[in-house]
Amino acid sequence: MSLREVERRSQQLAQVKGNPDYLISHSWLRIIENGTYVPGIHKFYSLSVVYHRRCEELLAIFGVNLADAAKDQAMFKWPATHLVGDSGDTDEGTIPFPVRVRQEFHVEGTQLLTRLVQVWGEVPITLIRQLDLRRSLYGYLGLRDYSLFPVILPGSFLQIDPTETKIKTGVWRQELERPIYFIELRDGYACGWCELKDGQLILVPHITSPQPIRRFSHLDEAEIIGRVTGVAMRIVGGGLSPMSELPPKGWGTPQK
Repeated sequence: MSLREVERRSQQLAQVKGNPDYLISHSWLRIIENGTYVPGIHKFYSLSVVYHRRCEELLAIFGVNLADAAKDQAMFKWPATHLVGDSGDTDEGTIPFPVRVRQEFHVEGTQLLTRLVQVWGEVPITLIRQLDLRRSLYGYLGLRDYSLFPVILPGSFLQIDPTETKIKTGVWRQELERPIYFIELRDGYACGWCELKDGQLILVPHITSPQPIRRFSHLDEAEIIGRVTGVAMRIVGGGLSPMSELPPKGWGTPQK
């Protein structure tokens, strides 16, 4: 379109809206094209309408990426408890995201979710953008894994930082201060507090857990994938396996 045509169309829009701020003169548009001026909200809207372009596209021209909004908001913590998805968390819609996995995924066992996804569902973009999919792994704590019960319930989803594979030692004042690690075993995965002694990786359960301390040969039988940095879990109706169904003490301890 010529500059005059843009001016004509924006003038028509300004008349419909009853606001002259929507008008884009040909001289003003030339200044915009030269990169010496940033449009106000009314003229920005006119540009979007006249050129049939989404506002997100035009914002990107001026160096503003709306896709970064949720990530940038995370820098400033919301001080009050609130519902995710209320008027302050609205976004442009949903995107496909894994909500179901292949049939060989057994909910009873602890799993690493990598490559298990098969079916994708619609999930709010605001939530997905806060997942660090490039720098984090995600795991699933099996319904029969009571290693950290009641701090982390079976059936929880875990965010894992794969850069933290060194076991930290120290004096922990609270349970959640002590680092929790996600471990790969020969025949599966595990999650819990860890100690390293005499070449053995010791998987330490919560003091109230029915599961025993387990010992593995470090690197040969067990290797730390990363530190658990986030947890999403149900506290009602999670389908937990009854503790009475758990194997007896000593289950999972390698025989020497």
